[in-house]
Amino acid sequence: MTTMRSACVKAIIAVAAILFGLPPYALSQPAGTKKPAEPDSTLTVSLLTAAPGDDIYELEGHAALRLKSSTYDMTVNWGLFDFDSPNFVYRFVKGETDYMAGAIPTAYFIEQYRREGRRLKEQTFNLTPEEAGRLRELVEINLLPENRTYRYNYVRDNCSTRCIDIVERAIGDSVYLGAPAGELAGNVSFRDMMAYHHRNYPWYQFGIDLALGNGIDHTLTNRQKAFAPTVLECQAEQALRPDGTPLTLGTDILVAGDEHGTALAPTPWWITPLAVCWAIFAVVISLTVADINRGSVSRWLDSLLFGAMGLTGCVIAFLIFISVHEATSPNWLILWLNPLCFIPAILEWSRRCRAFLICYHFVNFAAILTMTILMTVGEQNCNSAFIPLIACSALRSTSYIYISLCGKRKELTYSIKYSVRYS
Repeated sequence: MTTMRSACVKAIIAVAAILFGLPPYALSQPAGTKKPAEPDSTLTVSLLTAAPGDDIYELEGHAALRLKSSTYDMTVNWGLFDFDSPNFVYRFVKGETDYMAGAIPTAYFIEQYRREGRRLKEQTFNLTPEEAGRLRELVEINLLPENRTYRYNYVRDNCSTRCIDIVERAIGDSVYLGAPAGELAGNVSFRDMMAYHHRNYPWYQFGIDLALGNGIDHTLTNRQKAFAPTVLECQAEQALRPDGTPLTLGTDILVAGDEHGTALAPTPWWITPLAVCWAIFAVVISLTVADINRGSVSRWLDSLLFGAMGLTGCVIAFLIFISVHEATSPNWLILWLNPLCFIPAILEWSRRCRAFLICYHFVNFAAILTMTILMTVGEQNCNSAFIPLIACSALRSTSYIYISLCGKRKELTYSIKYSVRYS
């Protein structure tokens, strides 16, 4: 029985994969019939919103459009991507992220979320037959092979924004989206919204805060907040058409489940980025105090610390200067994390480079101070877990300067005493 069920599931997935590639006539009338001249009065369009999943790309949920008439029932999805495409990971990091639109029978779409245990909500749009027909035509054009691939943007052009954009194009005017409920109702930025949705995934948010610059820190309009499918779902309930009538007519739950989805439980506090980074700071400050007391630098510590910072700095530099992601530049963390961090990691093992390294650490301290000022005045928000790591870098630069200059002063004092004694 289990084998048969597994085979059925695989068959459904295979059929669905084929249907994702169907041309736009999949939304039209059955073969051999002509497209009616009059609008299809049975056609309805609705927004389908899935609750968050446990994969990283599912943390804001997922949105799609359902087109249902007396002859077909299809769901159009703008969230398709191909992991097997050439150089997918490199192109994703570089910002050349191509997603695709596809259509699938709604029954298969619903079944996917039923098996995953994720709630699926349907909100039917208040469209005239003419507007619904125009929306279907726009979808058909979008599903053409030459049009269905688009350059995905995490916050500006994704499965959620595409849904509301095409509805507005069908209506011929902008709709009113009110403020979402709860914590996201006030003045928030893209970074704030990401942190809200990723609250159970602090290491993922830690990486986002490293990679993305101040382009995601401005205050959002209610329309910009709709980039998150779960937020658009909330906004759609109170949304208005240009004439002031409700944008949606009603709501149905197609798959029952928790509105928070299947996201993981909160990360235990002792392994969150904040706890780990403060633990690193405690180790670094203890070793630094020991270095100062014995008057020598722990070169292995600086090699580990600045080496890790240099590697991270290479990634940030790549995102700033090579990637085409608009949100990665400017990123003022480059003042703290940059490829130049490899200098102390390597050169501290050479005594002849002491003078050069003293200059480097003066510059590094000044750069960190500048970055801190920029963060303080709100130029770019800082993940709280960065604070102990920034302090580690500043502390090691300060201790190297102090130990080196004090050591040089002791050597000079000893040299003078030695010369006077034997002159």
